[in-house]
Amino acid sequence: MTSSLLLGLIGDGISASRTPRMHENEGAAHSIPTIYRTIDISSPRLAEATLTELLTAAVRLGFDGLNITHPFKQQVIGLLDEVDPVAARINSVNTVVIGDGGRTTGYNTDVTGFSAGFRAGLDGAATEAVVQIGAGGAGRAVGFALAELGIGDLIIADTDVRRAEGLAADIVETSSVGTRARAIGLDELDGAAASAQGIVNATPMGMKAYPGTPVDTSVFGSETWVADVVYFPLETQLLAEARAKGCRMLDGSGMAVNQAIDAFELFSGRKANPQRMRETFLSFGA
Repeated sequence: MTSSLLLGLIGDGISASRTPRMHENEGAAHSIPTIYRTIDISSPRLAEATLTELLTAAVRLGFDGLNITHPFKQQVIGLLDEVDPVAARINSVNTVVIGDGGRTTGYNTDVTGFSAGFRAGLDGAATEAVVQIGAGGAGRAVGFALAELGIGDLIIADTDVRRAEGLAADIVETSSVGTRARAIGLDELDGAAASAQGIVNATPMGMKAYPGTPVDTSVFGSETWVADVVYFPLETQLLAEARAKGCRMLDGSGMAVNQAIDAFELFSGRKANPQRMRETFLSFGA
């Protein structure tokens, strides 16, 4: 039985993350003393550290688990002792459990996190044609989640067309519902978005460090639904402009909270309280 937890989040520009408080508060509710630290490579003292060094240090210091975020979700896979089959299929890890002897096992809770958020926030949304922007670590998880949600035609746009092509091929190969997926370059994005029923931003665009929108929102109709994985700020410029056009929207809180719920259960072996963790998340304000 877990008596205490030492956890961390490795990523770039994560000093304002809401994840630490969610895990620490949930741990306290289970009478598990929990310390959660951000390991931010944008800080000067960590600017030269490699992911290998950070992971090795966490194991040596006795961490029980780590969350992994941009830009390391794919890079971390080759450094782990074991990878859960779902995370291996997606080729993206956002949760690492550190077991006895420092053995590391990677999981992906972004897929279930996004799916749960979508079902709660966009129930009944049209799913025949969707454009996803971004095919990186978060984008891979979102793409597989969209396929599992029954998207008919999924168009994936990315600055790296080959990366988008790889994700599209992987989705087509593994989709159990027959999702059709294809890749486009950013030069085709506005045209594709104009005819899509839904738009999903799976890039960091919209975060404080990456201001702006990933697509020209003037092409949206009021019937277009728009989802964003960014949660700081909770209403990105993309969502603010979509709101002004009367679109249905899904902010990044659903994925953020639900992935944390699943990660906490992997770290602790305890069943998390979804309402409590969401309340903690929202206590930060918008």
